[in-house]
Amino acid sequence: MNYPVLDPKATGARIRELRKQKHLTVEEISHFMGFESGQAIYKWQRGDSLPTVDNLFALSRLFETSVDEILRGKEEESESSLLPRIGENIESIISFSQLRCS
Repeated sequence: MNYPVLDPKATGARIRELRKQKHLTVEEISHFMGFESGQAIYKWQRGDSLPTVDNLFALSRLFETSVDEILRGKEEESESSLLPRIGENIESIISFSQLRCS
């Protein structure tokens, strides 16, 4: 399994798309978030920075979606599909550790 990496540009594009789907302006999101200006939202949309965890949580409520969808999108591999592979890796580690202890 590869270490998951976030793509700030793709995340920014998703934030922009979700904003447009909800017919919200940057100024409206800025007001909702309690920001004095929309600069942070513009930076997120460009992929220059990522929202903090608490801001991601607020965005997920505003957009009526999950934090995971904001960060990774719908097409990404679901967590449940990773579970069998993780389980297989754990079984291999357990088997290896039992061999070393014997």
